[in-house]
Amino acid sequence: MEELYSPLHEITPLTLAVVAKQDEAGNVRTYVLEEETEYTVEQSPSKLIDYACRFFGSSLKGRQDGTRDICGITHKAPISIDPSSGMYFFPTTSPTNAKCSWIAHSHIDHVTRTRDKTDIVFKNGKKLSLDASYGSVMNQIHRTAQFRYQLDNRIKHLQLHKTGPRPKPST
Repeated sequence: MEELYSPLHEITPLTLAVVAKQDEAGNVRTYVLEEETEYTVEQSPSKLIDYACRFFGSSLKGRQDGTRDICGITHKAPISIDPSSGMYFFPTTSPTNAKCSWIAHSHIDHVTRTRDKTDIVFKNGKKLSLDASYGSVMNQIHRTAQFRYQLDNRIKHLQLHKTGPRPKPST
């Protein structure tokens, strides 16, 4: 049976990015960038994101379907691994691409262009250089903000308008 959860590979609110990196043998590995630490795992970034979604009761496919249903984004869809803890991530390419990395939206401070890469600077000062165009990264940031706004509003609306029987206090 496939292991779905390992505390060593957990995506948390402290995760900044889940990055595809090639090792010396040419195999794609995942470099996980956290606020306080960094480590490498053998699973692909999208597999690691899928594990995190499953930990919170869904799957990467389920989260992508939810994004489509909420705001109509169908390609390179941003996802919410867990909206209650603010874990919103966006892919840098198609998630089916082995070189796809995932970036945590809430940790981004700013983005800069370099000659042939795009640099993401996180709020804690860490920097990540991506092989993606500046325009593509900025588009993903804006789409994630739109999705986040719409999902958060749905959740707030439900919390304000709870209906149905309320539990009676026990005596």
